[in-house]
Amino acid sequence: MTAAEQLSFLPEVNEKEVRNLVIKELKIYRSLKVQAENRKEQKEKGVIGLFPQLRKNTEYNELKVKQMDRALKHCLDQDEYSIIEKKYLSPEKIKDLEIMIELGLKRDKIYQVKRQAIYNIATALGII
Repeated sequence: MTAAEQLSFLPEVNEKEVRNLVIKELKIYRSLKVQAENRKEQKEKGVIGLFPQLRKNTEYNELKVKQMDRALKHCLDQDEYSIIEKKYLSPEKIKDLEIMIELGLKRDKIYQVKRQAIYNIATALGII
């Protein structure tokens, strides 16, 4: 059986849906990461209940951060990580053109690398 035949057994995925879902999770991750750092700092200082907590899902959020950290650290190469970090994990809004210039990549290459990075993250997180 050829590789192409083996891949044909995998169900088709909607690329746009995967991209939107991963981008949404990356943006949530950014906030959850800050939340985890704040909780750690509060615990170190012995401060409890600094802010009201409407949802009691601390363990869930901490697990989500840990798994996203692992996905970003272990499934992306240097270019993929740089693009994801600059585009989705930075508080500044950065255009693809700025990233292309900074990384010295052509337009087609940056979109290819970004697409692959999103698929790698989606796979690592079990989204696809």
